[in-house]
Amino acid sequence: MMMETSSTVSPAKPQYTVDVHGFSQTERIILKSIFSLSARRAPKFVEFMPTMDSMPDVFLVDAEDANAIADFRQKNAMNTRPAILIGDTNHGISCTTLSRPLQWTKMFKAFDLAVGINTPSPIPKPELSVRIAAPYEKTQPMVALMPTLRSSAPPITPPQLSNTTTLKSNPVNQKLADNLTLANPPDRPFNWVLVCDDNMTVREFMRAKLAPFGFNVDYAETGEQAVGLTGTKHYACVFLDVVMPGINGYQVCKLIKSKKSAAKTAVVMLSSKDSTFDKIRATMSGCDTYLTKPVNENRLFEVISKYLPTNA
Repeated sequence: MMMETSSTVSPAKPQYTVDVHGFSQTERIILKSIFSLSARRAPKFVEFMPTMDSMPDVFLVDAEDANAIADFRQKNAMNTRPAILIGDTNHGISCTTLSRPLQWTKMFKAFDLAVGINTPSPIPKPELSVRIAAPYEKTQPMVALMPTLRSSAPPITPPQLSNTTTLKSNPVNQKLADNLTLANPPDRPFNWVLVCDDNMTVREFMRAKLAPFGFNVDYAETGEQAVGLTGTKHYACVFLDVVMPGINGYQVCKLIKSKKSAAKTAVVMLSSKDSTFDKIRATMSGCDTYLTKPVNENRLFEVISKYLPTNA
């Protein structure tokens, strides 16, 4: 249930503070990760600390915790700040309410709406098409895979084009793209992610989930392409399908992990196989995490938070 808050919000800022009330230890850990990932967005949201010499911009309250509700009512007695309640009731408070479990995509949208950013998603999505590299050949240079806007203009040769530069080609998103570029310079080491999967649906799913954080993302259809790309660029993380044409994900993982230049690269296996044997095989090949398809969004969020830190 979404309700308009009666509070007045200030003009857009690069950063907003969120005062958290209540929540279990487990949910606090999830919220900490959400704030960590928020540092890659524009605007970003940080947890309000009592030592800050100002009022918080937003209140985030556990609606199931009576003490948290009472504390919130006291601190926001004049209803001067917007609030987000997590639970099944809003206690008669004019605010945004979200049901459990905590989901980072919903939280980001609720934060934006609370401060008056009425966008349907953390980053406006221009119409995109995914261009896939040609089959890997040892005699030819590897072509990086990038999302590009559909246009009649000649294509830009990768790796010059990234998710951020794609957004900048749309004047409406110019300012937002500039903010992302400042927060995530394209030439910063380990600011790149590789998604290798022969299924277009999976590639599009990963593109949508990674887009809000400003990562530069390459895409590959085969293990050979993935090996070629990791030989020319440093990646913070490689999301790797297990069953693909040519060499499989286990072999690709071993090849990636054998490279000294990829020592800090995390490999996350994506597989429809959920047996103990397959997971053990993945571990023996050197993978850092094993995700089962269809990929659970909350598990994916945990992986992004763990292997793609804000100071990458």
